[in-house]
Amino acid sequence: MTEAQEPASRGKVIFAFLVVTAIWGSTWLVIKDQVGSVPPTWSITYRFALAGAGMLALALLRRDSLRLSRQGMGLALLVGLSQFVCNFQFVYQAEIHLTSGLVAVCYALLMLPNAVLARIFLGQKVTPGFIAGSLVAIAGIALLMVHEYRSAPPEGRVALGVLMTCAGILSASTANILQGTSVGRAQPMVPMLAWAMLLGAAIDACWSLATVGAPVMETRWEYLAGIAYLAIAGSVVTFPLYFMLIRELGPGRAAYNGVAVPVVAMGLSTLFEGYRWTGLAAGGAVLALAGLVIALAARKRG
Repeated sequence: MTEAQEPASRGKVIFAFLVVTAIWGSTWLVIKDQVGSVPPTWSITYRFALAGAGMLALALLRRDSLRLSRQGMGLALLVGLSQFVCNFQFVYQAEIHLTSGLVAVCYALLMLPNAVLARIFLGQKVTPGFIAGSLVAIAGIALLMVHEYRSAPPEGRVALGVLMTCAGILSASTANILQGTSVGRAQPMVPMLAWAMLLGAAIDACWSLATVGAPVMETRWEYLAGIAYLAIAGSVVTFPLYFMLIRELGPGRAAYNGVAVPVVAMGLSTLFEGYRWTGLAAGGAVLALAGLVIALAARKRG
């Protein structure tokens, strides 16, 4: 990379990081509203059917070819299964038992399996700066977890919700590592994501039919607007940017947007849900963001 190209690339990464963090910080509130009269499995199906169609439209606007190689289609199927089926099925189920804030905080730990799996399968080294930043961020996440756990409704099955969240994190990490492989880097981003979302939506639909029966749709405008927001802003806009971050930064560093996401989610909850900050929550947020700065400032070596 030349000196002229480096600032442009850095600016692109910063822009993508901020956009993904801001949008995904808002999606937790919307997801919580989706868990209601419509079975979560069908809400996920609707989201990614619409997102897949939106991604196809984006590919056509970009004049990208929708044809993928056999390897590319295989990758799209695996990404669809891990990211757009398993990950979100576990997340929506977890939000039945946990506050959206606690699920968002747990997802901040995605950086850990991403970094470990990237070291094992991709040979990416973990720098001392990344380790130091991760330790600081984990301390902040721990404080946020304690705060959110105390806020969890007493009727919630917290242990089951946390277990489902951990399963979702591992599913998302699998998809992230797949994007970091040589096969993943060789695929055109938007067409691959379009097929992954559509294949994922088809699997979600089959799972929904098998587990909860015929499709159920809610006509409440908030629900329909939520599906549209999650599909377009929360998926079509963000996933190409996030997977670009994985290719540019590596899975471990890219997942650090998850450290800032719960802080954004808590800030939005303050505005729209009357969330009240405590010293524990504020301290956790400060430590999490400090760890984010330390880890991302560390240059990759080797």
